[in-house]
Amino acid sequence: MAKSQVTFNKREKEKKRISKRIEKQQKKEERKANATGGLLEDMLAFVDENGVITNTPPDPAKKHKVDAASIEVSIPRREHEEVEAVRTGKVEFYNSQKGFGFIKETSTQEKFFVHANGLLEPIAENNAVSFEVERGQRGMNAFNVRKIK
Repeated sequence: MAKSQVTFNKREKEKKRISKRIEKQQKKEERKANATGGLLEDMLAFVDENGVITNTPPDPAKKHKVDAASIEVSIPRREHEEVEAVRTGKVEFYNSQKGFGFIKETSTQEKFFVHANGLLEPIAENNAVSFEVERGQRGMNAFNVRKIK
């Protein structure tokens, strides 16, 4: 006859597993018995006039009437500002081997990327230049760049 395959270690593991399951079930029943809330009134939250979440309803005396016609739903139109087509600046950095650099505009101190394809004549660092601006993939790019004599 063959020996039983159930060893002492297997029996101990099974006992631990069963005791954990019983303990978990007891904790679950205990939580259910001690549960206090779950009412709708306990779950409601209100927002006061300052945008703070509270558990008290807002005061009707502080309520003010809003004219629905005065609310703008779309983006307001901007009056087009006259932007100079040709800008002036100074070449802050230019790598002629790689063919790119950066120009800093004199009036706004804004930096623009420039590529060798956007040059009308060769430039170098610290040159005063005039240029136009267009939107590129990663921001505004300078093109039609030429030195100011």
